[in-house]
Amino acid sequence: MRLSRQGYLREVVMRYSTVLLCGVVLIQLFSAQIDAQRSRSRWQTLSGDAPLVIARGGFSGLLPDSSLDAYSLATQTSVADVVLWCDVQLTKDGVGICFPDLNLANASTIDLVYPNHKPKSYPVNGVTRQGWFTIDFSLGDLQNVSLIRGILSRSDKFDGNGYAISTIQNVAEQISPQGGFWLNVQHDAFYEQQNLSMSSFLLSASTTVSIYFISSPEVNFFMKIAGSFGRNGPSFVFQFLEKEDFEPTTNQTYGSILSNLTFVKTFASGILVPKSYILPLNDKRYLLPHTSLVQDAHKAGLQVYVSGFANDVDIAYNYSSDPVSEYLSFVDNGNFSVDGMLSDFPLTASSSIDCFSHIGRNATKHVDFLVISKNGASGDYPGCTDLAYENAIKDGADVIDCSVQMSSDGIPFCSSSIDLKDTTMVVQTPFSKRSTTVPEISPNGGIYTFNLTWPEIQNLTPAISNPYKVYDMVRNPEKRNAGKLMSLSQFLGLAKNSTTLSGVLISVDNAAYLREKQGLDVVKAVLETLTESGYSNGTTTTKVMIQSTNSSVLVDFKNQSKYETVYRIEETIRDISDSAIEDIKKFANAVVINKVSVFPNSDSFLSKHTNVVERLQKSQLPVYVELFQNEFVAQAYDFFADATVEINTYTYGASINGTITEFPFTAARYKRNRCLGRDKIPQYMLPIQPGGLLDIVSPLF
Repeated sequence: MRLSRQGYLREVVMRYSTVLLCGVVLIQLFSAQIDAQRSRSRWQTLSGDAPLVIARGGFSGLLPDSSLDAYSLATQTSVADVVLWCDVQLTKDGVGICFPDLNLANASTIDLVYPNHKPKSYPVNGVTRQGWFTIDFSLGDLQNVSLIRGILSRSDKFDGNGYAISTIQNVAEQISPQGGFWLNVQHDAFYEQQNLSMSSFLLSASTTVSIYFISSPEVNFFMKIAGSFGRNGPSFVFQFLEKEDFEPTTNQTYGSILSNLTFVKTFASGILVPKSYILPLNDKRYLLPHTSLVQDAHKAGLQVYVSGFANDVDIAYNYSSDPVSEYLSFVDNGNFSVDGMLSDFPLTASSSIDCFSHIGRNATKHVDFLVISKNGASGDYPGCTDLAYENAIKDGADVIDCSVQMSSDGIPFCSSSIDLKDTTMVVQTPFSKRSTTVPEISPNGGIYTFNLTWPEIQNLTPAISNPYKVYDMVRNPEKRNAGKLMSLSQFLGLAKNSTTLSGVLISVDNAAYLREKQGLDVVKAVLETLTESGYSNGTTTTKVMIQSTNSSVLVDFKNQSKYETVYRIEETIRDISDSAIEDIKKFANAVVINKVSVFPNSDSFLSKHTNVVERLQKSQLPVYVELFQNEFVAQAYDFFADATVEINTYTYGASINGTITEFPFTAARYKRNRCLGRDKIPQYMLPIQPGGLLDIVSPLF
């Protein structure tokens, strides 16, 4: 006899009541077992094992979700036991396919293959949705439909590759992941309304596919399949949607169900929650204190898996646009560790867990290169301020830098630009009237440092750099005007008092103009300040490097001091001749080049590896490369929107001598990467091979 909805709900409540007492007893037993396990493991997961990496639709952050290439790339670049996630949808003939949504229009070419097929409307969890639904097409109908990107901000360069929609069995036959499959059932009730049985399909598929996990946001689904798979069947994981959403079986919000974890334990062994359930954000996108969800769930004997990880989305400002920092906050925070993370970029999840978790700031360094700041930690604070420099030192920079500018009264100070409009809020002051046009510097008007005295300049409000504002990406807004500008003397004093810095890099440009047109000798001012600060008499071991794009400036310094000189090559170079190298060696001890001079790219895909670094190093010229930034839009697609992958490719792959970075913490942490200390380097820590992705870009582009 079929129960009414009210009768069914009463049955659910009765089941809950009968198992509640047993659940409480089991929770007490679980708690004792968990404490014993954790005392023997560095991981604070329920089992004491490392958290799982779950690849959502494969490597869906780069390739079309659920394509065979996406699944294959995930297994090639992740931990050995990576779990492959498949959002199971049913076709009209009851076949299970891997596709991220009920609506095929969201990530396929269905509308192009069937231009005369009008979209249909269906009620889904009480909300009418319109589109091309899987239930209106048989598997045969989908034969010529291709998978494409489902998120428009991602590259479209793989959309023309004709990736077929695959059945779960086909994916299993082609990939055979060691960690098995995680099948997610988004809308069991919807399929039941269409007389399609998801549970029957899963039972049939389990005979040929290694299904390790099954998840769903619907309680009724688990009630139906309870006991169907036997004792060695897959783990059941209840998926929580947004807290205000209603679960269709109980008609309770997911936020309400969250307070009844003992109920969840009666039908599931784990829960899958959005990141905000554990580490919520305030309305300004900064982290709030963590909740007790993980500890509460573990006490109830439930494993906790977290969804929503992607390298190419906005994350809390606390992470400085560094996805590795975000992953680590969920697995290595001293209080708890989630049991697994669902990611569009499983490589980053893998390296975070295996290479960067549980390493202290004093851990052994497995790779040797200089971490050189760019205007201090200017990715987090206004550049060239006391806060930027202090945090660069704290973050682990080996060398901090000062781009020297001159005030009208002859005081050298640190600023990334000779135009104060670029680095301060000067336009909002009466000094805005001092704007002038200097053709030798810029065709546009500027408020130049040499038109203000140092007392006037040092009281200006600094402004953080936002190089990617065009993408609606801004840096640390709470500190956008924090800190104070520093004179060169103050900068040198700060560096001298540091016990961790190995050197300072002082950049000097526009020297000829300042001397000839403004009567300001920047070379003399720098040398005198170095002497006054104790850098020329052997009272400090801090190495001094002088950088310039002008060879005559470096010759001046070389003739008057013993400081190391660094030649910054502004233009992109693909090769360098022996004669050019010999000329450089006459005035420079090291060279700075840009990233593209090492790895040229085509439409943001790496195309080749030049021999520039190798040739310079063979001539005993160290090579420092700029500019490293954490924002994913600053990187080629080959680096998977992960600054650490980029650093690894340049340092471990191209053997550069130093990174010049606005985010020194990311580079400094990389040096303690435990994976580089192993005899066999894991796949997710191997340098990227240029041209690899370019080879699979659709021929249509």
